[in-house]
Amino acid sequence: MKRLACKLLAVSLALLGVTCTPRTLEGADLARLEELVAQVDQERLMRHVDELVKAHLEDTPLPCSVWDDEHFPALCSLTRDRAGQMMVDSLGSHGLKVSRQIAEGGGWSSSNVIAELPGVSKPEEVVLVGAHFDAYFGGADDNSSGVAAVLELARVLSQYRFDRTVRFVGFDLEEVGLVGSNRYVDTLGGERLVASVVFDCIGYYDSRPGSQGSLPGLPAPNTGDFLAAFANEDSRQQATDLYALSQALHLINVVPVVSPGRGAYPLTGNLLRSDHAPFWFTGRNALFLTDTANFRNPNYHWESDLPPTLDPVSFRKAVQVSAAALAYWAGGPR
Repeated sequence: MKRLACKLLAVSLALLGVTCTPRTLEGADLARLEELVAQVDQERLMRHVDELVKAHLEDTPLPCSVWDDEHFPALCSLTRDRAGQMMVDSLGSHGLKVSRQIAEGGGWSSSNVIAELPGVSKPEEVVLVGAHFDAYFGGADDNSSGVAAVLELARVLSQYRFDRTVRFVGFDLEEVGLVGSNRYVDTLGGERLVASVVFDCIGYYDSRPGSQGSLPGLPAPNTGDFLAAFANEDSRQQATDLYALSQALHLINVVPVVSPGRGAYPLTGNLLRSDHAPFWFTGRNALFLTDTANFRNPNYHWESDLPPTLDPVSFRKAVQVSAAALAYWAGGPR
């Protein structure tokens, strides 16, 4: 599979600049990282997904128009309030300082969730991990899987200390135009983001031949059993690190793809369909981790996007490699 991933990346070079050659992970304590990633709990992850899906299904959808109901009925099932509060409660239970970033405008009121684990020696430098908590229908993969990952990472990482600050973010209203992440990035100013990771759909895997579709112009493996890691030039090194860590710790098949410029826009918009896009458009690094959503998952934006459709084992491995990378970039664990 490793050879297949590298072959894919080489073929894609005409559209995207890509790397899959592991480098030496300078200063990485692999034994310590292996101990950390072992704490990522599969049952907790799936329990979070179950609870988040239940919250979405029991929540009151945002208002929609008659036109929406007729032409885009999924929009009339969009919920976010209970899931957002679940993030606040869960992050706070780990002793993290939690706040809400509330903003108005453009007809939408948004309320991002932000929590921090302060750094020990370089608290002004930030490693960020985030996911959007709004969802259509139950949203098991999109994006309860991403939110569950953030919550489990907060539990695991809060047991350690790191040189840099680790920030956990829940982005609001991704589904209606990346509202929350755009407003979040607008407030960053000159803050130093050493590394940023955005999750969106990371729980669906299928090893059957023909289960993986391809983005237009970008060849893909035939089977949907890998974690895609999309980067811009500013996060090229993070994509390489993630690949190398996954190989070193024997976790999951990571397929890294580095996009030129701002996500190869306007050649394709498919590389800019989640909350990493505002980071890329403002010249910041962000690594987008995904199972490729509708290019693999037939339940994308349908009522059938429910917990039993996910692959808990591969889901856990995706979160494990993310935990290793975040800990490494944050300068730890201690």
